[in-house]
Amino acid sequence: MNEIKRCLWCGNDQLYVRYHDEEWGVPVHDDQTMFEFLLLESAQAGLSWITILRKRENYRKAFAGFNPQKVAMFTERDVERLMQNDGIIRNRLKIKAAISNARCFLDIQKTNGTFCDYLWNFLPNGKPIVSRLKTQGDIAATTDLSDRISKEMKKQGFRFFGSTICYSHLQATGLVNDHLMSCFRYKEV
Repeated sequence: MNEIKRCLWCGNDQLYVRYHDEEWGVPVHDDQTMFEFLLLESAQAGLSWITILRKRENYRKAFAGFNPQKVAMFTERDVERLMQNDGIIRNRLKIKAAISNARCFLDIQKTNGTFCDYLWNFLPNGKPIVSRLKTQGDIAATTDLSDRISKEMKKQGFRFFGSTICYSHLQATGLVNDHLMSCFRYKEV
């Protein structure tokens, strides 16, 4: 019996395996989904992704179904409400950044049509970058591309979106295919 080969980082945790098999690296062209990943990636700063993945549904409820228009309208009262929510990471700076980032997200939509258009325009010909990684050790934490995008997004006002978080976002949303070549998802995405 042939065992399915996956990227090693997802291990055996079924939530992580499902995320790897169904979402990670799939090109995103929908602003709602892109905002969801943006909010979650920013919340993840300094933590493991599995921590955020386990709290994802709590984030969905706490942050208005990841609707950027609604999140952008959150007030200080919402910040206080979220600080009491033990289903999310209760970090005041990250919560405020999520609200501020929603506003920046909407500003980019106004000037670029969609946030996805803005992000995909950083890529050569608007196509995903396909890495040719053989081992887990080959995966970069940052690249020139993530440095450039992170710098531009910071100029737009985004917070908690340094180069490492940016690169994780690019991987998760399929702008970069960093599945190992031996992984069954490499050719699928």
